[in-house]
Amino acid sequence: MAAELSVVLPRVLIVSRRTVRKNKFVDFVGEYHLDLIVSYGAVPVIVPRVTGVHMLLESFEPIHGVLLCEGEDLDPSLYDDEPANLSAEEIEEIRRQHASDTAIDKEKDTIELRLAKLCLERNIPYLGICRGSQVLNVACGGTLYRDIEKELSRNLPQNQRVLHIDYDNYDGHRHVVKIIENTPLHHWFKNSLEEYDKMEIFVNSYHHQGVKKLAQRFVPMAFATDGLIEGFYDPDAYNPEEGKFIMGLQFHPERMRQSDTDEFDYPGCTFAYQEFVKAVVAYQKKLSSSTTVQNPIKLNQEMEKKRKIIVRSFSLARNIYEGGHQMNPSKESDLDAGAEFLESNTALSIQQEERLIQMGATVRNGSSYLERLKMNEEREGIARKVMSKMSVEQLSDLKSFYNMMGQICSEILERKLQDIVNEVAS
Repeated sequence: MAAELSVVLPRVLIVSRRTVRKNKFVDFVGEYHLDLIVSYGAVPVIVPRVTGVHMLLESFEPIHGVLLCEGEDLDPSLYDDEPANLSAEEIEEIRRQHASDTAIDKEKDTIELRLAKLCLERNIPYLGICRGSQVLNVACGGTLYRDIEKELSRNLPQNQRVLHIDYDNYDGHRHVVKIIENTPLHHWFKNSLEEYDKMEIFVNSYHHQGVKKLAQRFVPMAFATDGLIEGFYDPDAYNPEEGKFIMGLQFHPERMRQSDTDEFDYPGCTFAYQEFVKAVVAYQKKLSSSTTVQNPIKLNQEMEKKRKIIVRSFSLARNIYEGGHQMNPSKESDLDAGAEFLESNTALSIQQEERLIQMGATVRNGSSYLERLKMNEEREGIARKVMSKMSVEQLSDLKSFYNMMGQICSEILERKLQDIVNEVAS
């Protein structure tokens, strides 16, 4: 039963935060996030903040949703196109005042920005809480205040300033935010807003940074009285029933609980997680329906043996194509099975044939095919020069992309070959 559930339930990736315990690093994720994700029917998959994990994100597939939450400050070089007007003394003061948050963690930055961009590219449901909302904004071209007190609060009259963090009262701290009408937050907290006849709620937060310039694709959902954006979303990517959910909340709805109990301040506090998981479930169903493959026809022993020979022939051709090397003459005969099959198969359409040729999977004329496999030295030299100027991150992205494409090609090729063999068998 447990094995069946692990296959059925959708997966939500959450990146851990690193701290030091007993002179060793420990990776952790807040329990409230995990509890809420599980309670609404998804499985949290923790991505450890370990050096090099940003190169292995494809190993965490399938990804049905991403929840990014608290952590250290984002590296300012990722967004600070207009450097904050802060003196060296002020920056040092910020570091002392917020010592636990100002230690930049570039590995976590890289992992989370890649996941955020992946969600944006594939329309994977994304919920960003606190730092996670800042990651989302930066991933889309937005910027942040490096310190709210130094850049925003000091320019405001005293009655408009907001304390966004209280180190002596993490869970109990609250401040007012104004909810914008006809946004998801408005719908989630509607009953509470009507009860108090105000478009305001008290929220828990602990952060010294926040959204400065909101990325163009997003719409604000809530503001603090100092004007700081406390929530935003992409209205074009919000429809939980259809698997769409891209949102960032600067405050912590999961921590808005009454003292010494698990009872929430407002019924709407859990809706962010509930609707997020609803979108995750819908996204999983949509993904599954688009990738579902019919069970292949069971072949008899003779046909299965022929299928394996043909697949080996195509696999060998693909390896030669990808490697760009000359083939050992003693193995040229191994290509004959694939070539003969293609020449005799009348069910293969021109379009299928062209597609297989593009993937380097077919061989009709061995000698001309092998000629096409020779590397163009001039083009290789140009490619090497271009790549030598690329950063490590750019090269890593490029490598990951081609690894993914190679995997996709292999899967599709295997599926198409199986279909062809099934047609011949019938």
